[in-house]
Amino acid sequence: MGRPKSARVTVREIAAAAGVSPATVSRVLTGQAAVSGQTEAAVREAMERLGAPDPGPAAKRTARPGAVFVRCPYLLTDYFGTIVTAVAEALDRHGRELILSAGSSAQHNGALAELPRRRDLAGALLVLPVEDGAELEQLRRQDFPFVVVDPRTPVPRDIAAVSASHFTGARNLTAHLVALGHRRIGFINGPDDWLASASRFAGHTAALAEAGVLIPPELVTSIEPTSDWGHTAAGRLLDLPDRPTALVAFNDKAAIGALRAAHDRNLRVPADLSLVGFDDDYLSRTSVPTLTTVRQPLEELGGLAVSLLLRLLEGTAVEALHVELATELIVRDSTGPVPHR
Repeated sequence: MGRPKSARVTVREIAAAAGVSPATVSRVLTGQAAVSGQTEAAVREAMERLGAPDPGPAAKRTARPGAVFVRCPYLLTDYFGTIVTAVAEALDRHGRELILSAGSSAQHNGALAELPRRRDLAGALLVLPVEDGAELEQLRRQDFPFVVVDPRTPVPRDIAAVSASHFTGARNLTAHLVALGHRRIGFINGPDDWLASASRFAGHTAALAEAGVLIPPELVTSIEPTSDWGHTAAGRLLDLPDRPTALVAFNDKAAIGALRAAHDRNLRVPADLSLVGFDDDYLSRTSVPTLTTVRQPLEELGGLAVSLLLRLLEGTAVEALHVELATELIVRDSTGPVPHR
């Protein structure tokens, strides 16, 4: 007997039930790459068995007309730019016009309140929205279709949302360091009010708990996820009397800042200090040494969000489908065995 359709079903669970990889499930859900008919049938049968609403294929019914409003209230750097580009390409394939609101000024323009009154819009995709769950719930009550991409705060269960598996990614990173012998690990987290920060800290804690390690409070700090903040935070951790043997940074930008802090103190990475990031952006592949990190499926996030929104525009309820896409540990040159002191 399948679970109720209001329950959370992850891509990894669907993949296990169908006997395929999470990436294959993502391809079926987003329609971004061809899969065999037999494989697609297996995935959709697993979704039905688990009670996961089927988001595709798109445009099966007469869809609500209009453009799609894409709001990404941040600079369109690598992380956000990759998501928005994937959204734009997916909307173009379905013949949907995109209206973009981006940049830090979009955080304060009150755009969400105006969306239900705009006759030119069919729906919206909200990337890491700054609004809390109550404000998003108010928008949903006005019957305006939207999907949240990478929620910043917990999203009500009756709102469609897609994200990466932050908990699993962080747990795998720290477990990698633990396997190399590290126990005193500094954690440079993101903003305290971000859902991803809480999930990654929980994953980090879980990996250490499995090794019987409790986290000393002085080894945990929260920052804005930039290189400069990472440099400052890492410097504080590395200046402790008993400095950590490894650092986990919230993202690759913060990890690059931490790498600078290590070089400032003549610490060799990874001989004296292991260092990891998160995201797998271009910085992780071009730094010296290259960064061990976690790859987020940013293109798939954008494509899946469009698929879910199109289903809403057809009038088919998504029924609180919260989907987590699998992350991948990428081991490079910035991690090594715990140094002997």
